[in-house]
Amino acid sequence: MQQADAREITGWTAIRLSQAIRSGEVSCVEVMTAYLSQIERLNPRVNAIVSLQDRDALLAQAIERDRTLRSASTVGWMHGFPQAPKDLTNTAGIVTTQGSPLFASHVPAHDSLLVERLRSAGSILIGKTNTPEFGLGSHTYNPVFGTTSNAYDQTLSAGGSSGGAAVALALNLLPVADGSDFMGSLRNPAAWNNVFGFRPSFGRVPGGPAPDVFFQQFGVEGPMGRTVADLSMLLSTMAGFDARAPLSLAEDPAVFAASLSRDLSGTRVGWLGDFDGYLPMEAGLLDTCAQALKHFETIGCTVEAARPDFSMERLWRTWLVIRAFSVAGRLSALHDGPVERTQLKPEARWEVEQGMKLTGSDLFTAAVDRTAWYQALARLFEHFDVLVLPSAQVFPFDKTLDWPKTIGNRSMDTYHRWMEVVIGGTLAGLPVLNVPAGFGPGGLSIGLQIIGRPHSDLAVLQVGHAYEMATGYTSRRSPLLD
Repeated sequence: MQQADAREITGWTAIRLSQAIRSGEVSCVEVMTAYLSQIERLNPRVNAIVSLQDRDALLAQAIERDRTLRSASTVGWMHGFPQAPKDLTNTAGIVTTQGSPLFASHVPAHDSLLVERLRSAGSILIGKTNTPEFGLGSHTYNPVFGTTSNAYDQTLSAGGSSGGAAVALALNLLPVADGSDFMGSLRNPAAWNNVFGFRPSFGRVPGGPAPDVFFQQFGVEGPMGRTVADLSMLLSTMAGFDARAPLSLAEDPAVFAASLSRDLSGTRVGWLGDFDGYLPMEAGLLDTCAQALKHFETIGCTVEAARPDFSMERLWRTWLVIRAFSVAGRLSALHDGPVERTQLKPEARWEVEQGMKLTGSDLFTAAVDRTAWYQALARLFEHFDVLVLPSAQVFPFDKTLDWPKTIGNRSMDTYHRWMEVVIGGTLAGLPVLNVPAGFGPGGLSIGLQIIGRPHSDLAVLQVGHAYEMATGYTSRRSPLLD
């Protein structure tokens, strides 16, 4: 059998790589060597992977994986995979900084639930993927590791907060990647780097261990991939009930490892667009998305305009309360320390200060408004099977900026207002998949969000898979891969 070239190995889909390892077509050592070579070649250009572990130690783990493969009757589908969890999730023995100088030397004693599952599936942790400080802001830069550059243009932002993960995927530095999403953090960076990112339903992927396992359900962890099938396969590892996360879903995650092929004839797609002009959009973005929307018709769907019966400004006010409450809960102890406070970025301090002003009545009103939004979407789903809208309101911007201050002629009054387009899926707790939507007038990547009914994660992935097969957008690779 002809030996696979290193770049061929890193270019394989994750499912193809898994099959090659288990069949003996390639060894875990060959796979690790190929990926480390790719990282050595390209990561200095983009700064996607941080805290990279010692090469000899990683190869020793790969040698052990090859021994296990020869002696074990079964192994996990990620056996021998190089994996770099996002630098917000705890990794025992590997520094977890959260992008903050306050945690620059923090080495957790225990893995997060997510990392436990990645290790159990056979992966080898090679480092972490870069993230903004505490995951705040959809632009990956921090004072610990610096800025992550876009995979297609290294002068531009990678998005965030799973920016390192998205770029690592786009440049074949990892076979699959994990991320997390509060305000589009699995969706925006995937859109800007021409890959797939999935925000699962609340409870689909158990989080923690955490001090609060009941209320903080807004940020969720989820999978990213170069194909929907790869992403879905990773979800089969990440999903499933855990008693340490009492609100996690008990449905069998094995369904995500099966074929995603399904006849979508007659599937009804509701196009939300910019909510009748409510959301400002960069010139050319809606036109690019509208062109991509035609592919849903190619796979047998019908597409109609959809309008929720809900005030979008009311939704934004609801978002501000819930976001500030959540961030203040996590960071107020740091904000209380005068020395620690100076090491928080301005956006983090602002969130905490907003959260500390809230009353119990504010929180209850926000909860009621959030429920009303969920009900408004439920009425739309009486007519539509999925809802679709852009994954961002701007194309990737100059990476030296902190955040866009205007879109068109409209000023952005907060550091995250330019990402308002993603809050609907978060607040409703619905499954949302970013799929590539091609490249705009300036040659920059953008994506679409596919939002499904409650707990319809599999159906959303099936729609996304069929759309992927019809488009071919991901065949356009980064120039760095040439």
